[in-house]
Amino acid sequence: MSNIKVLPLLEPQVADGAAVPCCPPLTERPLSAEEAERTAAMFKALGDPVRLRLFSAIASHEGGEACVCDISDVGVSQPTVSHHLKKLKEAGLLTSERRGTWVYYRVEPSVVAALGQMLGAVG
Repeated sequence: MSNIKVLPLLEPQVADGAAVPCCPPLTERPLSAEEAERTAAMFKALGDPVRLRLFSAIASHEGGEACVCDISDVGVSQPTVSHHLKKLKEAGLLTSERRGTWVYYRVEPSVVAALGQMLGAVG
């Protein structure tokens, strides 16, 4: 049984396969209240150093997914790792799937692409 959650970050893909971000680049127009709430939740989740390390470990792991057993060495206890992973999932940054006794986490490439597109025009 899968616990995979559909992420609300992206609209359906355009015909050429490019991801359409939930929010425009910050320099294009002011964000709506809804866009700002959704985006702030993602950045807030990534604002914790342990969560950022976990997110990075999962995103850079071979195959784009990682077993919790492979990423739990971040200097905090296992229950704290689980708490941080839950916060990343709640923010829509991760999906997970239980396989036997282990849970595997995945960063959707579209999430990273959408955040990058949003920030890409800044600077």
